[in-house]
Amino acid sequence: MSVGAENSRQGSIKPSSRPYRRSLVILRRDLRIDDHQALAHACHLSESVQLLFVFDRAILDALPDRADRRVEFIWESLRSLESGAALAGSLITVHAHAQDALPELVKALAVDAVFFNHDDDPYALCRDGHLTQALRAMQIGCFSYKDHVVFERSEILTQASKPYSVFTPYKQSWLKRLAAQQEAIAEAKVDQRRLMAPDPAQQSACRALAHSRDWGLWFGTPPSLEAIGFRSTNLSQLRVPVGANGARALLKDFAGRIDRYDKARDFPALKGPSYLSVHLRFGTISIRELTRLALQAASSGAQTWLSELIWRDFYMQILYHFPHVVRQSFKPEYDLIAWEDGSKASADFQAWCHGQTGYPLVDAAMRQLLQSGYMHNRLRMVTASFLCKDLGLDWRWGEAWFAQHLLDFDLAANNGGWQWAASSGCDAQPYFRIFNPVSQSEKFDREARFIRRYLPEIAQLSDKQIHAPWEMGGLDAQAIGFKLGSDYPLPIVNHDQARKKTLERYQVVKRAKL
Repeated sequence: MSVGAENSRQGSIKPSSRPYRRSLVILRRDLRIDDHQALAHACHLSESVQLLFVFDRAILDALPDRADRRVEFIWESLRSLESGAALAGSLITVHAHAQDALPELVKALAVDAVFFNHDDDPYALCRDGHLTQALRAMQIGCFSYKDHVVFERSEILTQASKPYSVFTPYKQSWLKRLAAQQEAIAEAKVDQRRLMAPDPAQQSACRALAHSRDWGLWFGTPPSLEAIGFRSTNLSQLRVPVGANGARALLKDFAGRIDRYDKARDFPALKGPSYLSVHLRFGTISIRELTRLALQAASSGAQTWLSELIWRDFYMQILYHFPHVVRQSFKPEYDLIAWEDGSKASADFQAWCHGQTGYPLVDAAMRQLLQSGYMHNRLRMVTASFLCKDLGLDWRWGEAWFAQHLLDFDLAANNGGWQWAASSGCDAQPYFRIFNPVSQSEKFDREARFIRRYLPEIAQLSDKQIHAPWEMGGLDAQAIGFKLGSDYPLPIVNHDQARKKTLERYQVVKRAKL
């Protein structure tokens, strides 16, 4: 059996029997119809299939900004999906509280079975548990599948049958399991294109999709952004490709660059990343397809990128097994740290949020986030380290800011990344490893191409001056008409002094371990 299917209901069903007359597939973080586990199985087992997406008010009503790029990305991706020839008229879109509305919708649609893919965020587990219980009470078939990761939940465990808490041994086990599956496929002489594909023949999927009018329904096109309480953002001006077609275009572009990924990925001014993170987040492309690309390329760049995909699986299973990480440190002793507080801390946090710290690389990265909803991966580490270990602020403050502004926000990855930066997470990251924002700038943006893009007020500084403007001589500043403190902020913290204070702050953790 290839990687993919995990049925939430016990027992097997003969594929040819098509035991369900009308089935419903609920879309969430899987906005596509290709290589889609729940859809493939539903079409294989059903005479007629409809798709449903719920703009969940339990999530949307809590968002602080009515101009949210993520909501617009989802909305645009649904429009793209619904307008496709294969899906025209087969997608129902509603705006409601999903946990309460789903059982009523299922009843109103008079379906025999419901299919959906797993989502291990705490809210999603609660919502899906509620739905599963309601469907069983209604005697309606309920099936769920693994789809958004290669290996999930308890598929990769230690020899003691416990979840991994350190990445490197997890990665080794992950690769070993994948290799075993590839070997099994080879021995069975299965077409390599089936690697990690859904088990039912995907070719049969679209044949079962029904137009809503075939069920005596008419739901029209998805509601407008305004109808669900939101307004347009600068997403179109940013030229962010949306939907499955957008993901496909990005994948094609990255396939030509993947061999250089390991060398280019750390430099924010270069076109190094895949830029597929938002598409992975909302499932406009399959993780299996991306993994196949990495395996087929087989270069050092592809192997580095595969590692990043494995990190994603790793953080997903951490969230599933250790849900306390959402509000607490993975390592309890790190909750003993006395973070900075008070008016100075609040002012420092606001300076960090809005790119006014006086450290150019940090400020450029934070402004990139505000302007585009994206931040380069290395800069996520640099800015997070600066917040926790230069400013001495609680990692949860930064995690929440990223959660509000990142277009590709994913709870598991965001939480894992922030706890890694704060050294409170599951991996063996020592607390005395502190990013120096100046040396990071000089190493990874030497010509300041990235800095100049987002900090035009210091663009006239030389390549040598721009990484640490406070070190400029007065005559040099005067010669170009530059005034530090008015044209650009003075540093809000001295890195060397902050590093010393951080080492002292983390001593409480060292003592707790003794």
